[in-house]
Amino acid sequence: MKILIIEDEPSLRELMCRELQRENHVVEVAAGYQEADAKLAGYSYDCILLDLMLPDGDGLTLLEEIKAQGRRENVIIISARDSIEDKVAGLELGADDYLPKPFHLMELSARIRSVARRNRGGERGVRIGNVYLEPEEQRVTVAGEPLLLLKKEFRILAYFMQRPNHLVDKTLLAEAVWGDHADQLDSFDFVYGQIKNLRRKLQEAQADIEIKAVYGFGYKLVVTA
Repeated sequence: MKILIIEDEPSLRELMCRELQRENHVVEVAAGYQEADAKLAGYSYDCILLDLMLPDGDGLTLLEEIKAQGRRENVIIISARDSIEDKVAGLELGADDYLPKPFHLMELSARIRSVARRNRGGERGVRIGNVYLEPEEQRVTVAGEPLLLLKKEFRILAYFMQRPNHLVDKTLLAEAVWGDHADQLDSFDFVYGQIKNLRRKLQEAQADIEIKAVYGFGYKLVVTA
């Protein structure tokens, strides 16, 4: 999962980032309204952790802009403003959850998983054909048999399985898997290499899905059975 943390307090931001990266999420951070707005203008995310008290703007205003743009990201508000008015305002504007500060990092992780499950209709995983992917357990099976993937291969497959039959540009894929570090890649050879290995493993496991190259555009996941 690709997560954007919008939090101005450096120590808390670092703690959250480290914990979520330990759970194999791709994590990016923004320390204020303008930095967050710039990241949202250029990138997409699966989940946004939004502090309301930002040094250069109001988090509720940013939330309103996110929802007005019709973006698909889940938003969890994390704030020391624990009044019922702020909770109601945030939820009315479209936030998926509200976690008051201080909070335990284990609870934050549980809230993120809960919001993701709600978006999957309560299912713990995603099934396409004979392939079943469980994001929380970082596990994939093909026809009930485990499929061993490297961390980046898993992230790529998870990204595609959440967007079946959607054309995915290689730049967006790199950003989803490498996060901020995607800008530092000299070429897309790493992306090509990871996809080549993933496609081979799916084929060898006789998976009912395939990541097909669309010349000049990118890739898309299709069902072959």
